[in-house]
Amino acid sequence: MASATTPLLADDRRNSTADSEDDALRGRASSNRSGPAWVFRLREVLLFTWALLATAGLLIMAVWMSHKSQTDISKPTGKRNLVFMVSDGMGPASLSMTRSFRQYTQGLEYGNTLTLDKHFWGSSRTRSSSSLITDSAAGATAFSCAKKSYNGAISMLPDHTPCGTVLEAAKRAGYMTGLVVTTDITDATPACFSSHVDVRSQNDEIALQQVGDGALERVVDLMFGGGRCHFLPNTTHGSCRADDVDVISIAKEKYGWTYTDNRAGFDDLWEGRLEVPLPMLGLFASTDVPFELDRRNMSDVYPSLSEMAMTALRALEKATQDSNQGFFLMIEGSRIDHAGHYNDPAAQVHEVLEYDKTFQAVLDFLDETKTEGVLVATSDHETGGLSVAKRMSTYPVFLSCIQKIIATDNSLELRSDYPEYLWYPGVLANASSSSEYLAIKLHQHIASSAKNGTSKKDLQTYVNDELVKAGLGVHDATDAELAEIVSNPEKAQDLMAKIISQRAEIGWSSHGHSAVDVNIYSSGGSGTDAIRGNVENTEIGDFLRNYISVDVEGVTEELRKKYQRRSKTAAF
Repeated sequence: MASATTPLLADDRRNSTADSEDDALRGRASSNRSGPAWVFRLREVLLFTWALLATAGLLIMAVWMSHKSQTDISKPTGKRNLVFMVSDGMGPASLSMTRSFRQYTQGLEYGNTLTLDKHFWGSSRTRSSSSLITDSAAGATAFSCAKKSYNGAISMLPDHTPCGTVLEAAKRAGYMTGLVVTTDITDATPACFSSHVDVRSQNDEIALQQVGDGALERVVDLMFGGGRCHFLPNTTHGSCRADDVDVISIAKEKYGWTYTDNRAGFDDLWEGRLEVPLPMLGLFASTDVPFELDRRNMSDVYPSLSEMAMTALRALEKATQDSNQGFFLMIEGSRIDHAGHYNDPAAQVHEVLEYDKTFQAVLDFLDETKTEGVLVATSDHETGGLSVAKRMSTYPVFLSCIQKIIATDNSLELRSDYPEYLWYPGVLANASSSSEYLAIKLHQHIASSAKNGTSKKDLQTYVNDELVKAGLGVHDATDAELAEIVSNPEKAQDLMAKIISQRAEIGWSSHGHSAVDVNIYSSGGSGTDAIRGNVENTEIGDFLRNYISVDVEGVTEELRKKYQRRSKTAAF
């Protein structure tokens, strides 16, 4: 009989549990389960399937979140400023050359780097829709429209329809906008943010659109640079227009621009004697502002890139101080590209140094202003195929040297014929003028002495003394080099650039563009992780529009509707 304190069925329960555990260990169904066995097997299959799907879902979600965190461009809210800098034609080798040049000329340690080096962000792939090697037009269209297009396109797509630009969309959204360059303001890069034409050579039409005489009317508030000849009627001295349209008069009378074309007028703005009245048009050179190497000796005539940029920053900040929106400013170190085309290393290092100085000025501005802002900088392409050294020895010669070293018993000394890996920044430091400026001087000298007649011997002496020695700082030019310049004055620029490049041991593979990836630099900030690493140039364009949260596609639709109303043969 069971104890009075022991519950009835207690032993039965223990036995039942033991049986159940024993069955489970043996893989048999428990005898106390109710219902058919297939029901429980189905339940186990469903539970397993659910667990598998849930695990897969979590893995997919984790991968998606990781990808999103790396590639998603956040769309921040609130007032903000965006400065986009373009170093036209500047590849990684340009930075290496300029860094070493600066260290040499200023007596700095090898660890002392450029401002740009401290803000390296990633690199950009540069191909266009029509070629593995882009031009500036397609490159800038990738930035302004975030679309690939053909070489020569000014914010036009391969089907020859216009694409809205980040600058145009910014203006539509209430931002103030600006363009600062050292080349012709109607050149490819600034044109791609402010106009739409099929071919970049349509500078006359670009000028009209930039002041407001286009489908969207005025979209730019400030423009500083060169290119005055495209704004003057062809009846005026200094014009390069094909027609008699006075774009400056149209700008002032129809669209309210204030205009200045000289250093004195700029200094009133730069030094703060006058507020910068917007819209403001400053065209300080007939075509391009001279290379910085030359401009520094003509600073009473031409402002520098950094001076124009700082004036623009102050003006745009002042204009937006009571606004809910900030500004978008594009700054281009335009003539880095021209130095590459000319294969002139002395001109290029000074252009890059001025660009680096401007980059620092923008960083300082962003640190001081109360408005949130970001600086992003990159190049549209590399120009010249620059090589910082041009050792000509072939591999067999090098191998022969190594073999001779090995054959020398217990000797670690390098033989005299071992190749030297050198380049000479001091050669560039000796130059006081660019090859472009010196070629112009030569042509002027030939023209002025044509009446009296100048012998080839006298001209060769002039070239050697006044141009090569005084300008390039080269004192060992050969008679053959000098005679070639005298015999081919139309090639003087190329020949003088070659003289200085050879002595500096600088190599060039081209007078055109190359397909090398270019660097991206940034101040950092909201969303900038989206352009870290190696990205397409169009991804930089995506970042620009997303950072200031503007509707570029809406502008594109507006443009296309207006474009369709026009004759297909008319310039847009």
